[in-house]
Amino acid sequence: MGRHIFRAAALAALAFPLAAHAQSDREDGGPPAETVFDGDFLTVGIGAGYAPSYEGSDDYVFFPQPVIQGSLAGIAITPRPGGAALDFIPDGKDAKVGFSLGPVARLRANRDSNIKDRVVRRLGKLDKAVEVGVNAGVTVYDLVTGYDSLTVSSDVKWDVAGAHKGMTISPTVSYFTPVSRGAAINLSVGAEHVDDDYADYYFSVSPAGSVASGLPAFQADGGWKSIGTFLLVAVDFDGDLANGGLAGFVTGGYSRLLGDAKRTPLTSIRGDADQWLAGAGLAITF
Repeated sequence: MGRHIFRAAALAALAFPLAAHAQSDREDGGPPAETVFDGDFLTVGIGAGYAPSYEGSDDYVFFPQPVIQGSLAGIAITPRPGGAALDFIPDGKDAKVGFSLGPVARLRANRDSNIKDRVVRRLGKLDKAVEVGVNAGVTVYDLVTGYDSLTVSSDVKWDVAGAHKGMTISPTVSYFTPVSRGAAINLSVGAEHVDDDYADYYFSVSPAGSVASGLPAFQADGGWKSIGTFLLVAVDFDGDLANGGLAGFVTGGYSRLLGDAKRTPLTSIRGDADQWLAGAGLAITF
């Protein structure tokens, strides 16, 4: 889990589950009225978050981040922390089960700047990682309310920029439901598994780093790095999520570092395995 996860959950909840199963204007139970999501559309958002300054830190910072998502020529664009995924399998408007498959990419900027802890700063800044891979998932619609959905998906990515040079696997389960025509919630639970290269790059303390920082040397191995849960509340400002326009969102989340991500001196001595975040922002759909 990273500090930017809130914006991915936020913008995803604003559009796609509602896009496939928009609430009907009709009282006779007929087909839903046409919505902004029936054809090509674009959602552009900007958010501000408050989260740890690096994975495992107990120092918190504010950060801004723009987000874009939409659907063009049947290809869905969905946000990710620091990136986006494409889905080449469009769901039908009346589908009960939908599938997603496509490439995913993200920029991981962990400990590359804004390190508030003076001891951790002595270890030096790390390079940004560019992770690319594939996403696949399945969504079941109309579980309880007639407009809700449950999605199980996973991203598998590899660093191609030569930073951590490793692989990550990020499974997620999320539940979306409108609570009125103009408001919706999205609750997600996710985890991240990393390999030895990733763990060594971000969580090990070398003998030279131990001398520079005063922290004990530590060799980190891969495994399950974190698990967390996140809640989003989205509200459309004209009271109708289905017609696009301007909407706002607030979100909060908690993740727990596991394994060597928890045991590293960066977390166990200088930080905290409990990672909290909060965010808010605006998005417009057209």
